[in-house]
Amino acid sequence: MGVLALLWGSSFLWIKFALQAFSPGQIAIGRILLGTAVLVVLCYSGRQRLPRDRKVWLQLIFAAFFGNALPFFLFGFGEQTVDSGVAGVLNATTPLWALLIGVLMRQERKLFSIRMLGLILGFAGTLLIFAPWQAHGVASWGALAILAAAASYAVSYTYIGLKLSGRGVGPIPLSAAQLVTASGLSTLMLPIDGFEPIEWSLISVIAVVVLGVFGTGVAFALNYRLIADEGAVAATAVGYLLPVVSVLLGAAVLGEPVTLRVVIGMVVVLLGVGMTRWQPRVRTVEPTVPVMAVEPQKTS
Repeated sequence: MGVLALLWGSSFLWIKFALQAFSPGQIAIGRILLGTAVLVVLCYSGRQRLPRDRKVWLQLIFAAFFGNALPFFLFGFGEQTVDSGVAGVLNATTPLWALLIGVLMRQERKLFSIRMLGLILGFAGTLLIFAPWQAHGVASWGALAILAAAASYAVSYTYIGLKLSGRGVGPIPLSAAQLVTASGLSTLMLPIDGFEPIEWSLISVIAVVVLGVFGTGVAFALNYRLIADEGAVAATAVGYLLPVVSVLLGAAVLGEPVTLRVVIGMVVVLLGVGMTRWQPRVRTVEPTVPVMAVEPQKTS
Protein backbone atom coordinates (compact mmCIF):
# COMPACT_ATOMS: atom_id res chain seq x y z
CA MET A 1 0.00 0.00 0.00
CA GLY A 2 2.90 2.36 0.79
CA VAL A 3 4.58 1.80 -2.59
CA LEU A 4 1.27 2.24 -4.37
CA ALA A 5 0.73 5.53 -2.53
CA LEU A 6 4.17 6.76 -3.65
CA LEU A 7 3.43 5.90 -7.29
CA TRP A 8 -0.07 7.35 -7.38
CA GLY A 9 0.61 10.23 -5.02
CA SER A 10 3.02 11.77 -7.49
CA SER A 11 0.54 11.49 -10.37
CA PHE A 12 -0.97 14.94 -9.79
CA LEU A 13 2.45 16.56 -10.16
CA TRP A 14 3.30 14.58 -13.31
CA ILE A 15 -0.08 15.33 -14.90
CA LYS A 16 0.59 19.05 -14.42
CA PHE A 17 3.95 18.69 -16.19
CA ALA A 18 2.43 16.58 -18.98
CA LEU A 19 -0.30 19.16 -19.66
CA GLN A 20 2.38 21.64 -20.72
CA ALA A 21 2.66 19.78 -24.04
CA PHE A 22 -0.12 17.19 -24.33
CA SER A 23 -3.90 17.22 -24.26
CA PRO A 24 -5.82 15.17 -21.63
CA GLY A 25 -6.69 12.54 -24.23
CA GLN A 26 -3.07 12.22 -25.38
CA ILE A 27 -1.89 11.82 -21.79
CA ALA A 28 -4.47 9.11 -21.16
CA ILE A 29 -3.58 7.21 -24.35
CA GLY A 30 0.15 7.50 -23.72
CA ARG A 31 0.07 6.24 -20.14
CA ILE A 32 -2.29 3.38 -21.01
CA LEU A 33 -0.10 2.15 -23.89
CA LEU A 34 3.09 2.38 -21.82
CA GLY A 35 1.46 0.69 -18.85
CA THR A 36 0.19 -2.10 -21.12
CA ALA A 37 3.69 -2.72 -22.48
CA VAL A 38 5.14 -2.96 -18.95
CA LEU A 39 2.51 -5.40 -17.70
CA VAL A 40 2.60 -7.64 -20.78
CA VAL A 41 6.38 -7.92 -20.41
CA LEU A 42 6.03 -8.69 -16.68
CA CYS A 43 3.37 -11.27 -17.46
CA TYR A 44 5.31 -13.27 -20.05
CA SER A 45 8.70 -12.86 -18.37
CA GLY A 46 7.16 -14.51 -15.31
CA ARG A 47 5.96 -17.39 -17.51
CA GLN A 48 2.34 -16.41 -17.12
CA ARG A 49 -0.28 -15.98 -19.82
CA LEU A 50 -3.11 -13.59 -20.42
CA PRO A 51 -6.53 -15.07 -19.57
CA ARG A 52 -8.18 -17.09 -22.31
CA ASP A 53 -11.69 -17.13 -20.93
CA ARG A 54 -13.96 -15.02 -23.15
CA LYS A 55 -16.14 -14.15 -20.18
CA VAL A 56 -13.17 -12.60 -18.37
CA TRP A 57 -12.37 -10.37 -21.36
CA LEU A 58 -15.97 -9.21 -21.56
CA GLN A 59 -15.89 -8.32 -17.87
CA LEU A 60 -12.60 -6.48 -18.37
CA ILE A 61 -14.30 -4.06 -20.77
CA PHE A 62 -16.32 -2.68 -17.88
CA ALA A 63 -13.33 -2.63 -15.50
CA ALA A 64 -11.01 -0.99 -18.05
CA PHE A 65 -13.49 1.73 -18.97
CA PHE A 66 -14.19 2.82 -15.38
CA GLY A 67 -10.71 2.05 -14.06
CA ASN A 68 -8.51 3.44 -16.84
CA ALA A 69 -9.93 5.07 -19.95
CA LEU A 70 -12.53 7.32 -18.32
CA PRO A 71 -10.71 8.48 -15.13
CA PHE A 72 -7.37 9.03 -16.89
CA PHE A 73 -9.04 11.42 -19.31
CA LEU A 74 -11.11 13.13 -16.60
CA PHE A 75 -8.07 13.80 -14.39
CA GLY A 76 -6.21 15.44 -17.27
CA PHE A 77 -9.28 17.47 -18.18
CA GLY A 78 -9.89 18.52 -14.60
CA GLU A 79 -6.32 19.58 -13.81
CA GLN A 80 -6.40 22.08 -16.66
CA THR A 81 -8.38 24.38 -14.36
CA VAL A 82 -8.04 22.83 -10.88
CA ASP A 83 -5.04 23.05 -8.56
CA SER A 84 -3.27 19.79 -7.81
CA GLY A 85 -4.16 20.19 -4.11
CA VAL A 86 -7.87 20.38 -4.86
CA ALA A 87 -7.49 17.44 -7.26
CA GLY A 88 -5.89 15.46 -4.45
CA VAL A 89 -8.67 16.05 -1.98
CA LEU A 90 -11.35 15.25 -4.57
CA ASN A 91 -9.53 12.04 -5.50
CA ALA A 92 -9.52 11.10 -1.82
CA THR A 93 -13.30 10.66 -2.01
CA THR A 94 -12.78 7.33 -3.81
CA PRO A 95 -13.05 5.26 -0.59
CA LEU A 96 -16.27 7.05 0.31
CA TRP A 97 -17.74 6.29 -3.11
CA ALA A 98 -16.65 2.66 -2.68
CA LEU A 99 -18.23 2.57 0.76
CA LEU A 100 -21.48 4.00 -0.62
CA ILE A 101 -21.52 1.37 -3.37
CA GLY A 102 -20.76 -1.34 -0.79
CA VAL A 103 -23.66 -0.18 1.38
CA LEU A 104 -26.06 -0.04 -1.56
CA MET A 105 -25.00 -3.54 -2.62
CA ARG A 106 -25.17 -4.71 1.00
CA GLN A 107 -21.52 -5.70 1.08
CA GLU A 108 -20.79 -3.46 4.05
CA ARG A 109 -23.42 -4.19 6.65
CA LYS A 110 -21.86 -2.49 9.66
CA LEU A 111 -22.31 1.26 9.15
CA PHE A 112 -21.07 2.07 12.65
CA SER A 113 -17.71 0.34 12.98
CA ILE A 114 -14.04 1.21 13.38
CA ARG A 115 -13.42 0.75 9.63
CA MET A 116 -16.26 3.09 8.68
CA LEU A 117 -15.07 5.67 11.20
CA GLY A 118 -11.58 5.37 9.73
CA LEU A 119 -12.88 6.16 6.25
CA ILE A 120 -14.58 9.32 7.46
CA LEU A 121 -11.57 10.34 9.56
CA GLY A 122 -9.24 9.86 6.59
CA PHE A 123 -11.31 12.18 4.43
CA ALA A 124 -11.35 14.76 7.23
CA GLY A 125 -7.57 14.60 7.24
CA THR A 126 -7.39 15.35 3.52
CA LEU A 127 -9.59 18.39 4.08
CA LEU A 128 -7.16 19.62 6.73
CA ILE A 129 -4.18 19.13 4.40
CA PHE A 130 -5.52 20.95 1.37
CA ALA A 131 -8.09 23.32 2.94
CA PRO A 132 -10.19 23.50 -0.24
CA TRP A 133 -12.24 26.33 1.29
CA GLN A 134 -9.14 28.51 0.79
CA ALA A 135 -8.56 27.46 -2.82
CA HIS A 136 -10.17 28.52 -6.08
CA GLY A 137 -11.79 26.25 -8.60
CA VAL A 138 -13.64 23.90 -6.25
CA ALA A 139 -17.05 24.57 -7.80
CA SER A 140 -16.08 24.21 -11.45
CA TRP A 141 -16.42 21.77 -14.35
CA GLY A 142 -12.83 20.67 -13.73
CA ALA A 143 -13.60 19.82 -10.11
CA LEU A 144 -16.72 17.92 -11.14
CA ALA A 145 -14.65 15.98 -13.68
CA ILE A 146 -12.14 14.93 -10.99
CA LEU A 147 -14.95 14.01 -8.62
CA ALA A 148 -16.45 11.85 -11.39
CA ALA A 149 -13.03 10.24 -11.92
CA ALA A 150 -12.86 9.34 -8.21
CA ALA A 151 -16.32 7.78 -8.40
CA SER A 152 -15.27 5.92 -11.55
CA TYR A 153 -12.32 4.41 -9.70
CA ALA A 154 -14.68 3.24 -6.95
CA VAL A 155 -16.96 1.54 -9.47
CA SER A 156 -13.96 -0.27 -10.98
CA TYR A 157 -12.61 -1.31 -7.57
CA THR A 158 -15.94 -2.80 -6.57
CA TYR A 159 -16.48 -4.58 -9.88
CA ILE A 160 -12.99 -6.08 -9.85
CA GLY A 161 -13.47 -7.31 -6.30
CA LEU A 162 -16.81 -8.92 -7.19
CA LYS A 163 -16.19 -10.35 -10.65
CA LEU A 164 -12.47 -10.66 -11.39
CA SER A 165 -10.21 -10.83 -8.35
CA GLY A 166 -9.59 -14.23 -6.79
CA ARG A 167 -11.16 -16.15 -9.69
CA GLY A 168 -8.12 -18.20 -10.66
CA VAL A 169 -6.25 -15.55 -12.69
CA GLY A 170 -3.11 -14.02 -11.16
CA PRO A 171 -2.83 -10.28 -10.41
CA ILE A 172 -0.27 -9.53 -13.15
CA PRO A 173 -2.05 -11.38 -16.02
CA LEU A 174 -5.36 -9.84 -14.94
CA SER A 175 -3.99 -6.28 -14.72
CA ALA A 176 -2.17 -6.75 -18.04
CA ALA A 177 -5.38 -7.93 -19.68
CA GLN A 178 -7.25 -4.94 -18.26
CA LEU A 179 -4.75 -2.49 -19.75
CA VAL A 180 -4.79 -4.34 -23.09
CA THR A 181 -8.55 -3.80 -23.08
CA ALA A 182 -8.09 -0.17 -22.01
CA SER A 183 -5.70 0.35 -24.94
CA GLY A 184 -8.47 -0.64 -27.32
CA LEU A 185 -10.97 1.62 -25.56
CA SER A 186 -8.53 4.55 -25.58
CA THR A 187 -8.49 4.58 -29.38
CA LEU A 188 -12.06 5.91 -29.16
CA MET A 189 -10.59 9.13 -27.74
CA LEU A 190 -8.42 9.78 -30.82
CA PRO A 191 -11.10 11.59 -32.84
CA ILE A 192 -12.14 13.61 -29.76
CA ASP A 193 -8.88 14.71 -28.20
CA GLY A 194 -6.05 12.69 -29.74
CA PHE A 195 -4.99 14.82 -32.69
CA GLU A 196 -4.34 18.10 -30.90
CA PRO A 197 -1.05 19.83 -31.87
CA ILE A 198 1.82 18.90 -29.57
CA GLU A 199 4.36 21.40 -28.26
CA TRP A 200 7.18 19.02 -27.42
CA SER A 201 8.76 19.47 -24.00
CA LEU A 202 11.30 17.18 -22.33
CA ILE A 203 9.68 17.41 -18.91
CA SER A 204 6.27 16.63 -20.43
CA VAL A 205 7.61 13.55 -22.21
CA ILE A 206 9.28 12.37 -19.01
CA ALA A 207 6.03 12.96 -17.13
CA VAL A 208 4.02 10.78 -19.53
CA VAL A 209 6.66 8.02 -19.36
CA VAL A 210 6.61 8.06 -15.55
CA LEU A 211 2.81 8.07 -15.52
CA GLY A 212 2.70 5.14 -17.95
CA VAL A 213 5.51 2.90 -16.73
CA PHE A 214 5.25 3.42 -12.98
CA GLY A 215 1.94 5.16 -12.27
CA THR A 216 0.01 2.77 -14.51
CA GLY A 217 1.97 -0.41 -15.30
CA VAL A 218 3.67 -1.17 -11.99
CA ALA A 219 0.92 0.44 -9.90
CA PHE A 220 -1.91 -1.60 -11.39
CA ALA A 221 -0.08 -4.86 -10.76
CA LEU A 222 0.21 -3.85 -7.10
CA ASN A 223 -3.41 -2.68 -7.07
CA TYR A 224 -4.77 -6.06 -8.17
CA ARG A 225 -2.71 -7.77 -5.50
CA LEU A 226 -4.08 -5.37 -2.88
CA ILE A 227 -7.69 -5.99 -3.94
CA ALA A 228 -7.12 -9.75 -3.85
CA ASP A 229 -5.57 -9.60 -0.37
CA GLU A 230 -7.62 -6.90 1.37
CA GLY A 231 -10.90 -6.49 -0.55
CA ALA A 232 -12.21 -3.57 -2.60
CA VAL A 233 -13.19 -1.14 0.17
CA ALA A 234 -10.01 -1.65 2.18
CA ALA A 235 -7.88 -1.31 -0.97
CA THR A 236 -9.36 2.10 -1.78
CA ALA A 237 -7.98 3.37 1.55
CA VAL A 238 -4.68 3.90 -0.29
CA GLY A 239 -6.32 7.04 -1.66
CA TYR A 240 -5.99 8.62 1.78
CA LEU A 241 -2.21 8.25 1.66
CA LEU A 242 -1.93 10.12 -1.65
CA PRO A 243 -2.39 13.61 -0.12
CA VAL A 244 0.50 12.92 2.27
CA VAL A 245 2.77 12.09 -0.68
CA SER A 246 1.54 15.12 -2.61
CA VAL A 247 2.32 17.46 0.30
CA LEU A 248 5.84 16.09 0.68
CA LEU A 249 6.50 16.36 -3.07
CA GLY A 250 5.12 19.88 -3.13
CA ALA A 251 7.52 20.88 -0.36
CA ALA A 252 10.53 19.17 -1.97
CA VAL A 253 9.92 20.06 -5.65
CA LEU A 254 7.85 23.24 -5.63
CA GLY A 255 8.96 24.68 -2.31
CA GLU A 256 5.46 24.75 -0.86
CA PRO A 257 5.38 25.43 2.90
CA VAL A 258 4.34 22.66 5.27
CA THR A 259 2.24 24.30 7.99
CA LEU A 260 1.08 22.94 11.33
CA ARG A 261 -2.37 22.37 9.83
CA VAL A 262 -0.81 20.19 7.13
CA VAL A 263 1.17 18.15 9.66
CA ILE A 264 -1.96 17.57 11.77
CA GLY A 265 -3.85 16.60 8.63
CA MET A 266 -1.23 14.01 7.67
CA VAL A 267 -1.40 12.48 11.17
CA VAL A 268 -5.20 12.28 10.92
CA VAL A 269 -4.91 10.65 7.47
CA LEU A 270 -2.51 7.99 8.73
CA LEU A 271 -4.73 7.32 11.73
CA GLY A 272 -7.77 6.95 9.46
CA VAL A 273 -5.96 4.52 7.15
CA GLY A 274 -4.83 2.50 10.15
CA MET A 275 -8.42 2.25 11.36
CA THR A 276 -9.65 1.02 7.97
CA ARG A 277 -7.00 -1.72 8.12
CA TRP A 278 -8.17 -2.87 11.55
CA GLN A 279 -9.44 -6.40 11.81
CA PRO A 280 -11.06 -7.77 14.98
CA ARG A 281 -9.15 -10.52 16.66
CA VAL A 282 -10.77 -13.90 16.57
CA ARG A 283 -10.60 -15.55 19.95
CA THR A 284 -9.58 -19.14 19.76
CA VAL A 285 -11.18 -21.46 22.26
CA GLU A 286 -9.27 -24.54 23.23
CA PRO A 287 -11.35 -27.61 22.53
CA THR A 288 -12.45 -29.36 25.68
CA VAL A 289 -11.88 -33.07 25.89
CA PRO A 290 -14.81 -34.80 27.50
CA VAL A 291 -13.82 -36.71 30.59
CA MET A 292 -15.26 -40.17 30.66
CA ALA A 293 -16.69 -41.17 33.97
CA VAL A 294 -14.92 -44.27 35.22
CA GLU A 295 -16.91 -46.48 37.48
CA PRO A 296 -14.86 -47.46 40.53
CA GLN A 297 -13.94 -51.07 40.66
CA LYS A 298 -15.57 -53.05 43.40
CA THR A 299 -13.27 -54.88 45.67
CA SER A 300 -14.29 -58.05 47.34
